[in-house]
Amino acid sequence: MPTKIVVTDYLEPDFNWEKEQLRNRGFDFSWQEHQLKFASEEELAPAIREADVLVVNMARMTAGVIGRLQNCKLIIRHGIGYDNVDLAAATAKGIRVANIPDYCVGEVAEQTVMLIMCAARHLVEQQVSMAASVAKGQWDFSPVAPVGLMEGKTLGIVGCGRIGSRVLRKMRSFDMKILVCDPYLSPESRRELDVEPVSLEKVLAEADVLTLHIPVKDETRGLINKRTLAQMKKTALLVNTARGPLIVDEDLAAALAQGTIAGAALDVYHREPPSPDSPLLGSPKCLLTPHLSWYSEESGWSIREKILENIILHLEGRPPRFTVNAEVEKALARG
Repeated sequence: MPTKIVVTDYLEPDFNWEKEQLRNRGFDFSWQEHQLKFASEEELAPAIREADVLVVNMARMTAGVIGRLQNCKLIIRHGIGYDNVDLAAATAKGIRVANIPDYCVGEVAEQTVMLIMCAARHLVEQQVSMAASVAKGQWDFSPVAPVGLMEGKTLGIVGCGRIGSRVLRKMRSFDMKILVCDPYLSPESRRELDVEPVSLEKVLAEADVLTLHIPVKDETRGLINKRTLAQMKKTALLVNTARGPLIVDEDLAAALAQGTIAGAALDVYHREPPSPDSPLLGSPKCLLTPHLSWYSEESGWSIREKILENIILHLEGRPPRFTVNAEVEKALARG
């Protein structure tokens, strides 16, 4: 029987390239693609039940959905994060879960730097100022103030892995003091980056700009909330290009309205796109971009190549490039 490859939801225009590559290599496969990003368990499960390999973008792979999979041996997450996949359920069923952690690293770091600078230099307010000045026939800078100099300020980086470390390197040219909170940073990385990690409390208290680069786990979900926001400077800016659930939206909206912190710049959200009643929409102190930190022409092809490589490795009987649930990998290695 051919290997059945099923795509739950996707951004690509088509998969003609992937199919051609597999055919050219002589693999026996069938391919099905769906757009089930917002599908319920009842809608999603029948479409993917017989899949041997699943490629998942944002569709929610809950325990209920995974429990109904009959043949699946590999779930490939189309991206870095995998919080939409119930890892425990996949592990219990002996299904490898692979992600693409080396995808769009430079792009997310560049978007982060852009958001930091746009928020700090009040780009949106500068556009308002420009329109008002043109209408009046004289400069009106009142919508912009206050703007502070970045040089000499403190940048706090929470999570200093592939992306966080890239942001660190880029931001060093701004002559900022940099604090890193990452208890998992290896001694080798500490030496290479020339940093000594500090506590979250210290970063919260001292950062003029706080940027998040951590996955969503039980211990990080809602990390930025009423309590932690209250520990930040009133002049501080918060930037998030990692995952929406790291922040309690209602608490951030209240903090911005009450002046607990000065501003925020976000590219990720609990619901994507945000619902019209999101408390963050319309906030003059919150710069929002449409989850495009991953995007470049280069990254669009890079992830297709890496996902195809994982599929080929599976068809050849080998493990994927990166396996998230190491327990399954170890069990399969033992036979």
